Amino acid sequence: MAKSCKVAIQMDHISGINIAGDSTFAMTLEAQSRGYELYHYTPDRLSMRDGKIYAAVEPLVVRDIKGDHFTLGEKIRMDLSEMDVVLLRQDPPFDMGYITSTHLLERIHPKTLVVNDPAWVRNSPEKIFVTEFADLMPATLISRDVNEIAAFRQEMGDIILKPLYGNGGAGVFHSTRDDRNFTSLLEMFGQMYRGEPYIAQAYLPAVRKGDKRILLVNGEPVGAINRVPAETDSRSNMHVGGRAEPTELTTREKEICARIGPALRERGFIFVGIDVIGDYMTEINVTSPTGIREVKKFGGADVASLMWDAIELKRRAQ
Repeated sequence: MAKSCKVAIQMDHISGINIAGDSTFAMTLEAQSRGYELYHYTPDRLSMRDGKIYAAVEPLVVRDIKGDHFTLGEKIRMDLSEMDVVLLRQDPPFDMGYITSTHLLERIHPKTLVVNDPAWVRNSPEKIFVTEFADLMPATLISRDVNEIAAFRQEMGDIILKPLYGNGGAGVFHSTRDDRNFTSLLEMFGQMYRGEPYIAQAYLPAVRKGDKRILLVNGEPVGAINRVPAETDSRSNMHVGGRAEPTELTTREKEICARIGPALRERGFIFVGIDVIGDYMTEINVTSPTGIREVKKFGGADVASLMWDAIELKRRAQ
């Protein structure tokens, strides 16, 4: 890929990110260091006219300085097929807006390389894609049938209940067998997530030791961090109080990566993050996985550099 490569980043507005832990920011820093032209736009600026995909993009310069991390140029209406690469990096929720953006970006891919492949992002929601590897997961139920969920909790004892298309630890509840709030919890879910199923999983006590985020590039593991939940929380997500710590891959985790690697490559997933608790994988994150900066902070690989190496390789092969 030539040094004059044009890269557009579809993301939540750069002004609102926390650069200390933002993987998209790490990707932009690495792209800039390689001499690429960077352009920024938010998903609401995406349009289709007569079969062509446009966005109001802004030239972007980034700096690794808290409080002064970016400069944006004037907006330009641009045909995204003129780009070499588009990074699909806005955060979920994985709603109809997200799905629509994948349909639009599919029109320019793969001539313009969209990372990750928009059609497969659409067809691989994090908490559903992982069920293709049921033997690697804890016992899992996807349903909004109250009786099914109640029977599952009775069988499992402690369960984790969460929205099927949620993200970032939002709406994640640990419910024990004798939890008297369980019925109210299901009523609340029914009101908040109308028409959508929920996901219930057997509670894994190993989560107290951490929920490991493993990053894969082209289906190969390249780094990991352990996220330890706060004493007062069941969730390990770092923005809700989880603590990141360095870690190494266990034999079991290497086996999990080896199992899922071919499926990731078949779907064109260049950058993926999986979540592993104890011996079980709970999610395969393909929309906007995080963890790049934490891995490097703890002395691990420069995952952003490895990702761009993989993108360059794929571009040359086209």
